[in-house]
Amino acid sequence: MTGEGSVYRQADDYDRGMPYDPSAYPPFAVTVDLVVLTVRRHALCALTVRRGEQPFQGRWALPGGFVRPDEDLAQAAARELGEETGLSAHDPSAPAQDNGAHLEQLATYGDPKRDPRMRVVSVAHLALAPDLPAPRPGGDANSARWAPVEELLQQGGYGRDGEPVAPLAFDHAQILADGVERARSKIEYSSLATAFCPPEFTVGELRRVYEAVWGVALDPRNFHRKVTGTPGFLVPTGGTTTRQGGRPAQLFRAGGATLLNPPMLRPEV
Repeated sequence: MTGEGSVYRQADDYDRGMPYDPSAYPPFAVTVDLVVLTVRRHALCALTVRRGEQPFQGRWALPGGFVRPDEDLAQAAARELGEETGLSAHDPSAPAQDNGAHLEQLATYGDPKRDPRMRVVSVAHLALAPDLPAPRPGGDANSARWAPVEELLQQGGYGRDGEPVAPLAFDHAQILADGVERARSKIEYSSLATAFCPPEFTVGELRRVYEAVWGVALDPRNFHRKVTGTPGFLVPTGGTTTRQGGRPAQLFRAGGATLLNPPMLRPEV
């Protein structure tokens, strides 16, 4: 109950069923930003775009854009993913297949000063897919490329081919760091690592995914024993491949398990 000397809150009207006054609140925009990760040449890489417009013109950033009035957050993230990579999103509870990508909501970022144009709240999403081709820039991005996450997150920022080193635009360095840590932690207890693999893969290819994401070297025999001994993790396809050279290697596909028991614990470094 509002008493003498108390502070009046607009929320009081809403709580009591009184008319809502939109003009009592400042407007703000909602965007989606994408942490798109893949493994290229045995390194964990993220998709980056060079901004072609202000603010932060010329700086590297994560792909993303404003949410349209007629779409929800998942639709906006899927649309941006398609525009930036040509990939379609699929059910996050299942491993990636064909031309699809694992897509899940990461976190929300709402620092009032994160965007100099106006108050902008970003709902970041994490997307994972097997080795992806060179990206094609679009929208306000005048160039796009894959870059190793270690280079993007190094102290002082990132610069390509002798260009000045600068942090990623907006708060994208923090968003990227959060996305990388999400991927690193989830492959410990879930089958998410298979989202970086093609539909059929070898144990060696899966091991290189873990090594790239975690940034460590793993013992091949111990890794093979763990992944093939984890119920529901991998299913033999009956085929073999020599694409790695040497003797034919057995091919597997992702099993039905979404949680690994026992988990694949990350080595301490």
